[in-house]
Amino acid sequence: MVERISSQQFEASKGVEDWQVLADGAKAHFATGSFAKGVELIQVIGRLADAADHHPDVDLRYSVVMVSLFTHEVDDISDRDVALAQQISIAAHDLGIAADRSKG
Repeated sequence: MVERISSQQFEASKGVEDWQVLADGAKAHFATGSFAKGVELIQVIGRLADAADHHPDVDLRYSVVMVSLFTHEVDDISDRDVALAQQISIAAHDLGIAADRSKG
């Protein structure tokens, strides 16, 4: 069973430094620098999300990909969001894409 976690629990998790917890979930903005690099990141996010059976909202702009995680089963964030956030951050960093924490 999926259980709700607090924003403090999310933020205390390792590997989620790119993410901010807001009222409507955990969010990250990845500065891709180009549309093509954004598409590349979204393809990886799609594979990770399908493997986890947990699908984020993703918004592709010319030079940024915005990702939002939220567990609808608990109407909040959960450990599933932590796990996917960690994987997405690793994938972004592997692609040379940095997060922009000034957005939110």
